[in-house]
Amino acid sequence: MISVNGVTVSFGGFNLFDNISFLINPKDRIGLAGKNGAGKSTLLKILSGQQNPTKGEISMPKSCTIGYLPQDMIHQHGRTVFEETETAYMEIQKLELRINEINHLLETRTDYESDSYAKLIEEQTDVYTRLDMLGAGNRNEEIEKILKGLGFDRKDFDRQTAEFSGGWRMRIELAKLLLQKPDILLLDEPTNHLDIEAIMWLEEFMETFPGAVMLISHDKTFLDSVTNRTIEISNQKIYDYKTNYSRYLVLRAERKEQQENAAKNQQKIINQTEVLIDKYRAKASKAAFAQSLIKKLDRMEIVEVDDADNMSMNFRFPAPAHSGKIVLTVENAGKHYGPKHIFSGAEFIITKGEKIGLVGRNGEGKSTMMKMIAKRVDHDGTVQLGHSVMMGYFEQDQEEKLDPKKTVFETIDEAAVGEVRKQVRGLLGSFLFRGEDIDKKVQVLSGGERGRLALCKLLLEPYNLLLMDEPTNHLDIRSKDILKRALIDYEGTVIMVSHDRDFMKGICDRLFEFREGKVKEYLCDIEEFMQIRKVERLNQLDLDKTGRVQEVKEEKKPVVVSNEVDKTKEAEQKQIRSQIKKSEETIAALEVKIKDCDAKLSDASQYDKLVNDKAFFENYNQLKSNLEKEMEKWEELSGKLI
Repeated sequence: MISVNGVTVSFGGFNLFDNISFLINPKDRIGLAGKNGAGKSTLLKILSGQQNPTKGEISMPKSCTIGYLPQDMIHQHGRTVFEETETAYMEIQKLELRINEINHLLETRTDYESDSYAKLIEEQTDVYTRLDMLGAGNRNEEIEKILKGLGFDRKDFDRQTAEFSGGWRMRIELAKLLLQKPDILLLDEPTNHLDIEAIMWLEEFMETFPGAVMLISHDKTFLDSVTNRTIEISNQKIYDYKTNYSRYLVLRAERKEQQENAAKNQQKIINQTEVLIDKYRAKASKAAFAQSLIKKLDRMEIVEVDDADNMSMNFRFPAPAHSGKIVLTVENAGKHYGPKHIFSGAEFIITKGEKIGLVGRNGEGKSTMMKMIAKRVDHDGTVQLGHSVMMGYFEQDQEEKLDPKKTVFETIDEAAVGEVRKQVRGLLGSFLFRGEDIDKKVQVLSGGERGRLALCKLLLEPYNLLLMDEPTNHLDIRSKDILKRALIDYEGTVIMVSHDRDFMKGICDRLFEFREGKVKEYLCDIEEFMQIRKVERLNQLDLDKTGRVQEVKEEKKPVVVSNEVDKTKEAEQKQIRSQIKKSEETIAALEVKIKDCDAKLSDASQYDKLVNDKAFFENYNQLKSNLEKEMEKWEELSGKLI
């Protein structure tokens, strides 16, 4: 579909890419990997036509359409959410105009056997095919489906886009891209502004998306769910792996080890050869031999070891100050802004050392609850901190609250007190601010750098309660893993909001879901919670269908006489609903088993043992086959509900 041929990109004499080539095939699902600054976003810009390469070319068919979602973009205002999303169908509008033109020409022309007439008929067929693929006949339904999938309520459709935050406006841009159904989607951090449910919906959408996808993401779970190919950018070259992100990490480590071994062996040969050259260079009888050895060394292609980015944050949260057993008490708490009700009736107690996760869709009140705990907003009910609780609060936009005119060093030095001031340089070094970096102004830092600096400020005092609202925004995968380990080892209490499932896994073992104005407790981790939500979605679809049945029966009740036939039908429907419930339980159990197998395959220590285990792969394939059959059974049963 798209061919990248010998592309080189240079900036000020430095090559970002050097003569790279690869193909993007139809239905490819490609994740771009590489350290920060390797050129991932630049590559997407080149593929989208936003930027030109220094050398080389990008080849694609003229009919190939590209949808590009950058990290930052200028949003249009003056339209409602629905109206702005509807602009995605500009191609349909143009195609419909062209169809009218073609139909008029076909009606008025009489040269039926000419080549030009045949080409018109061929173009008409192509245009109708494209219109059908774009869903021209049911565009309103498609718009509603995509917007609701990305978290918008129907009541939001008539609101002005200017009323929404940048994250929600980014969702509108993503909705427009998905509706356009391009041949290839280029997505730069598409999950940054999505909640967990919207991310799951996007994963499911990608399963049926007919085109190719190339994306950049720091969400490991999303990458593993969506991609089947990983292209790594390293040392101005690319390495193409036909696998998802987790398996790529294993293969990359193996490749690095092979390179290092090859480089060591080659260096031994070079050392031995140089010894021989020095030994025979001065002897007239051996001078020719020495010269041949020198030429041999000159012709030798030196094995390069990838310059891996081994720099990473290195920190632990300080030991927390002592606090009482009860850290937080929430009684009948709620929040509303004027007539807008956010949530009410929240009741829970958090004890010392617990790690709590707040989950739910955006706008349901998670960040509001964090602000209520931090005494940043007024509220209904009681939100009371316990005895001797010292609270550190990392807000969702914490990095934006840093003074842009201060340097990195000044930001931490002015906030530090006591003995900590003597350790400021070492502390900054553990967050990758070294040498001249500490003299940079905050305003020139990248989003990831500002995020690290904001985290660094949390280490200045021994807090025993940490409120972490989206702490992983702008952090790369390695930095996320280090922050995750630090939170797991932290002896204090943590309340966190995050839409990164991989990050939350292993930290939180109690969750509070904010949904439809209420707060519900779950005594489980994020994986089990997501499984529960998935089953609930299936049940909701069943309930929707059942609800329609009941409505019809209630309307007909006055004129329908009860008889044996009706009783038989009712019994059959009841049996079908029972079978659907059992099928959903079977689906959930099979998905858990398959996920367990996937986890084993992603574990490097287990993969080598399993790769030759025929019984394991037979069982794995059988589980997948059983799941597919059970899904078909569920669909068939659902279709039988009247």
